[in-house]
Amino acid sequence: MRKVSLLLTLLIFGQANAQRVITDFNRNWKFFLGNDSLASQPSFNDNSWRKLELPHDWSIELPFDEKAPATNQGGALPGGIGWYRKSFILPASLTNKNVFIEFDGIYRNSEVWINGHYLGKRANGYISFRYELTPWLKFGDHPNIISVKVDNSQQPNSRWYTGSGIYRNARLITTNKIAVSEWGSFVTTPKITKRAADIDLVINITSQSTGTETVKLVSSVYDASDEIVVSQSTDVILKNKLTSSQQTLHLNDPKLWSVEQPYLYKVVTLILQNNIVVDQYTTPLGIRYFNFDAAKGFSLNGKPTKIKGVCMHHDLGAL
Repeated sequence: MRKVSLLLTLLIFGQANAQRVITDFNRNWKFFLGNDSLASQPSFNDNSWRKLELPHDWSIELPFDEKAPATNQGGALPGGIGWYRKSFILPASLTNKNVFIEFDGIYRNSEVWINGHYLGKRANGYISFRYELTPWLKFGDHPNIISVKVDNSQQPNSRWYTGSGIYRNARLITTNKIAVSEWGSFVTTPKITKRAADIDLVINITSQSTGTETVKLVSSVYDASDEIVVSQSTDVILKNKLTSSQQTLHLNDPKLWSVEQPYLYKVVTLILQNNIVVDQYTTPLGIRYFNFDAAKGFSLNGKPTKIKGVCMHHDLGAL
């Protein structure tokens, strides 16, 4: 096992506050079932709205109705339009950070505002997405208001139960100006033997620097015991707002992922600017190989394996 250098260890623990922060954003929302176009404005009075925590599905809270437009295939429950609002404070120490709101899923036709500024619309009810809030935020003692309109009134729109509302988790993401981009890592294992595995890692880095800048990209593979088994350091020149960098790590004696033993590694990537850690990003990794053969069928790690499964819709999430 390779050990991290003393310098890198100090950087990891000494610069924790300089890295990205992921904050649970599920608590202290207010909800109104109905439509009010003024609810997107920060000054809107929502004192009478119901307080709740996410995830939330308003359809499952309502009575079943055999005449519901969703029909029995859609659960025989109402859809409609709903609004969510949340007030939150950001400390002045985040003034020079980038801040994002991330939703795992909103069903459906969601529209989002921050402090009255329209961020966009997401028609699809299943896709995870995020918006950057940075330009319109207030810091210090001034509250921020985020408003979300959800429109599931067009029925029927599915042949299974969908639910209505912000039915999955929400997070607030805070990063430095140089950071791994959204879903910015991609890991593959193009070569695997019993003795070794090559791990190819592609990292996309966003930067708001106006000129060319060089950063150090350090990626380490951790085993299931949280021990580093291999690391690699690469100097990356940032020339544009988005820069892609590739690393290949050579792992000896890999433990393969299988159905019986789903062994997982993780790749932890650090971005260092002037020897200071400015971002940390984790990518899960399972090492395995497989093959489809017309005569012999499917094999996993060289072992014949039956694929068993069902066509499972997004269904009954609230239950």
